[in-house]
Amino acid sequence: MAKLTTVGFSPEVKPVKDGIGSILSLFTETFESTKGREKMYKIVTKEDTIRIPAEYMRKGQSLDQHIDRLSMTAFEGRFDDDNRFILVTNNHQPLGRGRIIHGDGAIYQRVRFDAVLFCMDDYEVVEGAVSEINEFGAFVRIGPMEALLHKSQIMEDMVDANVGMGWIEGRQTGRRIGIGDSVRARIVSLSPDTSDPRRSKIGLTSKQPGLGCHSWLEEDNE
Repeated sequence: MAKLTTVGFSPEVKPVKDGIGSILSLFTETFESTKGREKMYKIVTKEDTIRIPAEYMRKGQSLDQHIDRLSMTAFEGRFDDDNRFILVTNNHQPLGRGRIIHGDGAIYQRVRFDAVLFCMDDYEVVEGAVSEINEFGAFVRIGPMEALLHKSQIMEDMVDANVGMGWIEGRQTGRRIGIGDSVRARIVSLSPDTSDPRRSKIGLTSKQPGLGCHSWLEEDNE
């Protein structure tokens, strides 16, 4: 089962909301490094609908002041209809007049906005860092999410997990993978849960050539 981490792009960099240009600057390096293939991070313009509760409709007040907050709450931290995870939204603009559903009392307002998306595909090779070790494998942080690298998919060797020390070791090779290690792996199962992203399931393998802990790959290339 996948887990969600705090929305962000590295431990040192946090999203900003002072304009889509500032957000774009956070991804320049990622975009440059992924030219010529599908990008894991994308900035797109989207449209969707938010619900504005009746208590926000007061005489003499503009609904626009509530749209930013309601839009961020409604859209961020969720999957869209194409199973792309919405990290950050910005520049929320109401489209036309909202509509009222009989018996509800709220306004349903169509909104256009800019969104930073985190995208994953089946069988894609990804880079991540080990965030947790348990008896059945390792959780690997990929962008804002965590995927499971089951112990049977770590290496071509029987492995033992030392949860207390935070590592998994091959019995024959002696190679270890531990918390904080950088890993290259392939997505072998991808089941986003659009209703609750925390229940999404992402499975990885690092048994194929060219995959695994970065320290192993460096040893193999020497």
